[in-house]
Amino acid sequence: MSYERPYAGLRVVDLSQGIAGPYCAMLLAQYGADVIKVEPPEGDWARVLGPRYGSHTAFSVIGNLGKRSVVLDLKQAEDKEKLRRLVRTADVFMEGFRPGVAARLGFGFEAVKALAPGIVYVSVSGFGQTGPLSAKPAMDPVLQAFTGFTLENKGHDGIPHRANPVIVDMSTALYTHQAVAAAIYARRDDPRARFIDSSLMAAAANLQAVRMSATLMEGRPMQMPTSPSGVFRTADGWLHLVVLKTSDFHALCGLLDRADLASDPRFADPAGRSEHAEELNEAVARHIAARPTAHWRDCLTETGLQNEAVQDYAAFAAHPQTGATGLISWLEQPGGDRPWPIPNPAGAPPLVSGSPEATAPALGQHTEDVLLELEEPDVLAAAGE
Repeated sequence: MSYERPYAGLRVVDLSQGIAGPYCAMLLAQYGADVIKVEPPEGDWARVLGPRYGSHTAFSVIGNLGKRSVVLDLKQAEDKEKLRRLVRTADVFMEGFRPGVAARLGFGFEAVKALAPGIVYVSVSGFGQTGPLSAKPAMDPVLQAFTGFTLENKGHDGIPHRANPVIVDMSTALYTHQAVAAAIYARRDDPRARFIDSSLMAAAANLQAVRMSATLMEGRPMQMPTSPSGVFRTADGWLHLVVLKTSDFHALCGLLDRADLASDPRFADPAGRSEHAEELNEAVARHIAARPTAHWRDCLTETGLQNEAVQDYAAFAAHPQTGATGLISWLEQPGGDRPWPIPNPAGAPPLVSGSPEATAPALGQHTEDVLLELEEPDVLAAAGE
């Protein structure tokens, strides 16, 4: 065991598909776990979710780095028995079926616990294990809508919008990884099996905890006393400005040569600026629209005000700050004609192109190897070291 690979020697059997469960299991692999991705003959549906690169899409590359892929048809009794043998070697078992499906397949919590008494069993679902919607299929956009995020994300057109990045899936992965890490730690003193109920609904609610709680307590949408703030059009693009304190507001007024705004009693404190936010934002917007983004980014930063240019992914990836922190690794992947830009997970060792940890497996790439390990205990022991 080491700080870089604290999960070395642990085996994870991952039946989850999509991105929420797989990304969680991918993080376990980055910390040293032997993660075996069990896929049906047609593969994880993430392999066809978007443009294809060999046997992968962006979803399946990001979600499966560092894993080994085994194909098993759980409609076949022989393959079910192979999975049972694999489960007996596992420390963590992950599934992402709708509630009840894993049990019908013979791999519910009780069945898996009987095979591996100390198992950490992880079930990732859309709406949770119980309740009137538990059996309803649900992906990220559905939970954005259900939990209030879409309505809170209204544009100036008044229309609710989903966020294009799969924030609910990714936050589900992170919350689940947190729960699995805690369970693995607790196993040192408590060898009993542990069931972890994780859902996109729970993750989406927790992701919005501050805004949701404030809105429900106040009986109206949460009001942030940070005016004038937001996204402003510049002469050649967009800029996001945050004015938090009264001293920030006065500094902005000085930069805009608007002493009249600073002395206006309506804008004397955060509550007043929030109450008159529309008028204040319009006044600031007229000034910002007159000059290019770089001008405002530089002078606002020099003044000590929070701001940044609104960038696309290409600009972000090429930015000197991104490069200086080593945030993105460029990874060669089978089937791709150029390296993939993949962010390094926070706290994990950087991904190194060509290493097992930085490579997503082809469908069924390791089936024979893993099944051979089950036949030969010495090989199995060596694989887990």
